Amino acid sequence: MNPSTSKLTSKYQATIPEPVRRLLKLQAGDSIIFDIEGEAVQLRKARPVDLAFAKSLEGTLSEWASAADEDAYREL
Repeated sequence: MNPSTSKLTSKYQATIPEPVRRLLKLQAGDSIIFDIEGEAVQLRKARPVDLAFAKSLEGTLSEWASAADEDAYREL
């Protein structure tokens, strides 16, 4: 295993280390996916089908788009 690290900013942003960008063939503007299973998270480059699926859900999640929801989930 060859670990790479990154530090979170105060806005919870992190730079993807160069070895990871190279391995995943990431370019500026690419979308990434976080696959979560239990306490494990895998990062991968988003495929067109991932983006189409997310787009298809946009209109169905409006019940969680209120100002109260934004306040409640802001820190997640």
